[in-house]
Amino acid sequence: MQKRYSVVALLAVMLNGCSQSVTEYQNESPELQLNQFFQGTAKAWGVLHNWQGKQSVRFSAELCGEWQGGQGHLYELFYFSDGRVEQRHWQLEQHSDGRVSGTAGDVVGLAAGQLAGNALYWEYTLRIPYDDDTLDVTVKDWMYLVDNENLINRSTLHKFGLQVAELTLSIQQQNKNAGCAALKQKIQQEVPQSV
Repeated sequence: MQKRYSVVALLAVMLNGCSQSVTEYQNESPELQLNQFFQGTAKAWGVLHNWQGKQSVRFSAELCGEWQGGQGHLYELFYFSDGRVEQRHWQLEQHSDGRVSGTAGDVVGLAAGQLAGNALYWEYTLRIPYDDDTLDVTVKDWMYLVDNENLINRSTLHKFGLQVAELTLSIQQQNKNAGCAALKQKIQQEVPQSV
């Protein structure tokens, strides 16, 4: 019996030791600033894995951001390997102390997080289509700026406290000086119900 409790205690310590804090990346560079990286156009490629770690869907995306100071709009158009086309329009705020907040049409409530060094960690509740209905999942989202043009995004999706999926996404900045009118028009054409 004593041996069983020792194993449980060891596992608890190991699991607690696996958690990370965004402040651990405070001294990493280059520094991630959303109003710089998500300014202008970008492209993204990603893979979603189910709870068993199996690839469930792949996608590519076009992104474009527009910022006025610490407030911005990020437009995203997704093309999935199963034929779906979806969009998301983030309304973002980057505070001077590194806090980040945002809303989007399929996000329940407010997304909130913190920037530190080359990293961002934030959480939000995402409402996704599921069996002719919707399902709310908690997204724990990590972004790491690799260099000034490339960012890696790793997200885990949770329901009832259990991880149900994982997303790996690579984002590459294309043209920092581009406007978003062309992508907004493309979104209206590709996903007319979003207007």
